[in-house]
Amino acid sequence: MRYQCPRGVFDIIPNHSKENWQTSHLWDHVESTIRETAKNWGFQEIRTPIFERTELFQRSVGEDTDIVTKEMYTFDDRSKRSMTLRPEGTAAVIRSYLEQHLDHKAPVQKLFYIGPMFRYERAQAGRYRQHHQFGVEAIGVASPEQDAEVIDLLYTVFSRLGIKDLKIQLNSIGNKETRSEYRKMLREYLGESLQLLSEESQTRFQTNPFRILDSKDLRDQEILKNAPPLINYLDEESKEHFENVQMFLKKLKIPYEINPRLVRGLDYYNRTVFEITTESLGAQNSIAGGGRYDGLIQTLGGPEIPALGFGAGLERIIQTLINQNSPIPPPQTPVLYLIPLGDDAKNTCFTLTHQLRADGIFVQMDYSGKKLGKMMTTANNLGATFVAVVGEEELAKEEVELKEMATGTIHKAPLFNLSRILRVEAKGDDFIEVWKEMNEPFDHPLEASFFLNKIKHSIEETSELSETLKDAMKKMEELL
Repeated sequence: MRYQCPRGVFDIIPNHSKENWQTSHLWDHVESTIRETAKNWGFQEIRTPIFERTELFQRSVGEDTDIVTKEMYTFDDRSKRSMTLRPEGTAAVIRSYLEQHLDHKAPVQKLFYIGPMFRYERAQAGRYRQHHQFGVEAIGVASPEQDAEVIDLLYTVFSRLGIKDLKIQLNSIGNKETRSEYRKMLREYLGESLQLLSEESQTRFQTNPFRILDSKDLRDQEILKNAPPLINYLDEESKEHFENVQMFLKKLKIPYEINPRLVRGLDYYNRTVFEITTESLGAQNSIAGGGRYDGLIQTLGGPEIPALGFGAGLERIIQTLINQNSPIPPPQTPVLYLIPLGDDAKNTCFTLTHQLRADGIFVQMDYSGKKLGKMMTTANNLGATFVAVVGEEELAKEEVELKEMATGTIHKAPLFNLSRILRVEAKGDDFIEVWKEMNEPFDHPLEASFFLNKIKHSIEETSELSETLKDAMKKMEELL
């Protein structure tokens, strides 16, 4: 093979035989769950370019962070302007928020995105040079309820996907003044053991000592055991905000634990920070993280507007689902597989396939012209619900036999009136679920009243339509 995928990136394809987590229907399942849940919570989708001006990330993320100093994919375009493939989503969303004047359209903006991010780092399990991220940004609300809502959304996405052993780690890093004061204390404490710190932490001691708190190096962890926790130095406003966030999470019965060393890696965070981990991924066990960044919009040239958000890696989410044997729906399969025998049947089936697809039915037709046995094998491999062989006899009678592949049962059906039969078959589970739902006892009189009024209203509308049709028929008869 002359060309291969570059190191640190991968293909997402149907039915991946080697890396199951790279199978496209798994990604579709996760992304569909994310979109549905985000919309339930009132978040709207935003899509930004995959590259931006380099200074946007330098200004927002922080020039001393690992992302800016080591990991960004930066290049000069033909006009010698420095551009960077986006390493994270927040900066691009805030740039769009300001450029498109979204604050003029509504004071509160709740946005979500799904897309690729790019970081040049050592390729390893769970870390890729092109990775995919789901994130949200809630802009315009400073209250602790907004913090709790965002965490609730993230926790619900993972719960709906069936991920187990979730741990929410929570902390507050206070305001700018609190962090400045704590930074001095931390430097004083770590200065006594500076030579014992890891090489990376010694570098961070000068540039960003907060990141040392996040170090995974065992020597650093040992030194940090007796470090004063930042949470003890919070200003009163941040302390009250953090207590209220915890209160709202308790109201929602969302489990969490306080991690006084949790600081997050980007410069723009303040007050609430959080991370969600799971035991299924080994050392790289974080699957999402975020927090408040009330000063970022102002840093990028906008007004002083509060905001918070999070980012979650899709690769780690999908790998966790597989590692935990979580229930994953199978890929969509054809409701009907048509096998034409002869040119007349092929022409008829080609048109019929189009008509059924236009009605929203997943239909496949065999174009190969192979022997019937091989075509039946193909239908079986595709997981088709029904197979119909169409030849001269079926065309003459305008009838087909629908063979139910799972049971071998044969059903007679009209060739040119298959649509309703297949629609009901495709949505049979939904009909059953609605029927079950409506047969559950009503817990409150107003609940029963709601459905009764809906049915009455539907009957009234049908009656009005019926009267309108009667009048139309009467006029047509008079004309005739």
